[in-house]
Amino acid sequence: MLEPATWLRPEYQGREDELIHLSAAADMVGVTRSAVSNWAARHGNFPKIVLLTGAPRRRTKWVVREEFLAFARKQLNKKPGSPAGSPKPRRPRTVIETERIAHWEAQVQRLTGLEAKQAATLKRTREALRRAERDLEAARAGLAAEIQAVQQITNP
Repeated sequence: MLEPATWLRPEYQGREDELIHLSAAADMVGVTRSAVSNWAARHGNFPKIVLLTGAPRRRTKWVVREEFLAFARKQLNKKPGSPAGSPKPRRPRTVIETERIAHWEAQVQRLTGLEAKQAATLKRTREALRRAERDLEAARAGLAAEIQAVQQITNP
């Protein structure tokens, strides 16, 4: 461990033989490195990182070997598909479908209201467009009359 090191649990300085890096830990318990990364990300009781070594972008993480083995033992002894925490009671299918119907009814109501607001906004926009087009035609007619009046004055 001659590379740059950051001790996050300094009580383990001088006790490096008790540590293991996560890649070697994965190999030791027979799982992939990504499984260990997932454990670290998903479980608050994953062993705390003791030491970081290497360049800042390529850090090697070290944990206490015994803490990791105890954690891994619990993970590997779980029944497949069992939740991490206490099991939640299953909801009856009728409750799920009732909630789904309520959700979609609320969505339809919300979108119907949104559609009504947008229709009103579109109506106001079209009215404003018609007024602007009328005013534009009036302005063009006024300019044309002004040009014609100037031409009559300048060309007797």
